[in-house]
Amino acid sequence: MSEERKCSETGCSGDCSSCSKAPQESLVKPVNEFSKIKHVIGVISGKGGVGKSLVTSMLAIEMKRKGYKVGILDADITGPSIPKVFGVNEKAEADDRGILPQITKGGIKIMSINLLLEDVEAPVVWRGSIISGAVTQFWTDVVWGELDYLFIDMPPGTGDVPLTVFQSIPVEGIVIVTSPQDLVSMIVKKAYNMAQIMDIKVLGIVENMSYVCCPDCGAEFRIFGEGKTETVADELGVKLIAQMPIDVKLAQLCDDGDIEKHNVGYMTNAADIIEE
Repeated sequence: MSEERKCSETGCSGDCSSCSKAPQESLVKPVNEFSKIKHVIGVISGKGGVGKSLVTSMLAIEMKRKGYKVGILDADITGPSIPKVFGVNEKAEADDRGILPQITKGGIKIMSINLLLEDVEAPVVWRGSIISGAVTQFWTDVVWGELDYLFIDMPPGTGDVPLTVFQSIPVEGIVIVTSPQDLVSMIVKKAYNMAQIMDIKVLGIVENMSYVCCPDCGAEFRIFGEGKTETVADELGVKLIAQMPIDVKLAQLCDDGDIEKHNVGYMTNAADIIEE
């Protein structure tokens, strides 16, 4: 190797094959040839049970109401819930182009493992490599068509599937979802640190279950105490883009598969920030 091609590292031999400083080959998979997707946004959390799928759904609805073409890729293979909250029960079909996503009543395209299973209550007892492969296929084999925004609902944690998504799909940014309990610092920092390692921008943090609003007087009661999310967000230099209450009516809409009928603005600011 010529001297000009050597790097500035001390003791450089000119052999880049074993050097950590050498450019790494991209692992990003090509999207289905009949798809054209402008922006991919991941929704992630360091733990389960914080309302990640709810936030994903509401962000998608907000962007659809702004006039954008929107889709949701449900990457939570072992705990899929996107079809349920949108009331989609029909199975996905396929043609010679690939797998066709289902479309919600409001016009959002969705793909989930539950759209492929005969029995939606059957457990998905698969090893991590197979689960990761299924998520990748939702990118490479699904005919998404033209989308302005594709939201990816991640499984909880920082394991195989989030790693596969970050490496295989060109995620432009992520939204971290948390709750106001004392665990918030650990939850947020796990997700934030993974994003830093994978060189993916954190667009903001959403705190779910922040408070309960009294139906009679409108007073807000913070049943988990004063949330620490804003403090952690400031520490990390990330925006707290939404605080959602525990909303019984919204929960009922999810149970009924009618989430698109909601008339609350919990995600309006978050959608504006993503749009910017």
